[in-house]
Amino acid sequence: MSDDQSSRSQGNKSWLERISQAFSSGPESIEDVLEILRDAESQSIIDTDAMSIIEGAMQVIDMRVEEIMIPRSQMVTVKASQEPKEFLGEIINSAHSRFPVIGDNQDDVVGVLLAKDLLPLALNDDLNWSSIREILRPPTFVPESKRLNQLLKEFKENRNHMAIVVDEYGGTAGLITIEDVLEQIVGEIEDEHDFDEETHIKGRGDGVYTVKAVTPVEDFNEFFETELDEEEFDTIGGLVLKEFGHLPRRGETVEFGGLRFTIANADNRVIRLLQVNRVEP
Repeated sequence: MSDDQSSRSQGNKSWLERISQAFSSGPESIEDVLEILRDAESQSIIDTDAMSIIEGAMQVIDMRVEEIMIPRSQMVTVKASQEPKEFLGEIINSAHSRFPVIGDNQDDVVGVLLAKDLLPLALNDDLNWSSIREILRPPTFVPESKRLNQLLKEFKENRNHMAIVVDEYGGTAGLITIEDVLEQIVGEIEDEHDFDEETHIKGRGDGVYTVKAVTPVEDFNEFFETELDEEEFDTIGGLVLKEFGHLPRRGETVEFGGLRFTIANADNRVIRLLQVNRVEP
């Protein structure tokens, strides 16, 4: 065995002994587990991408639906009072696959319409509500306070992809999809329709906004009417990282430009999600 192989073998053995010892005595926190895994990453036993996913999965344990949901004001819905031909154009333009169907008011979600289920009806020239009601899926409701790891488990068990989020009074607060949850673990999942800058900033209704770290500084300034530096960094995540001076972890906070930035999701390489609110003078 070469010296390099021997050294690597001893390093692996040392790390394995450490993790074995840590788990036999019981780590006291998730941070203890992450510290061991980061050590393994530094020794190239775990690659960087795998470590990023592990950290994302562990952060999801502490995150709640209200932190990443699509707020009610940004939901694309179908009204039961509309004629099918009236909402067909909006379905095509939005490029979403699932649409809440609402009754007399925004809080009355009567079902979920899948775009793919409309195709047979359209081909047979049978687009009317008597036919559409037969293909509606029952809506799933979850509270704002539900933890993301619990929601992901339910999505998997029920083979569901979307849930309507309700507030403490039973009103519709927004919606959340399985993709929203998975993005917190593996990072942003881009597709050919992810181009609308509005999806980068979501208002929660209490003066707090959820902001993707990849949001261009220019768009951030326009939305918040701020004058943050647009020259040095392209994204708000880069600007926040500079203000911290180190790679922050979830829950850390920094203030500048009249705003408070709280890290909602980050791994050992990059900031993913921010909570932003104005600071009272």
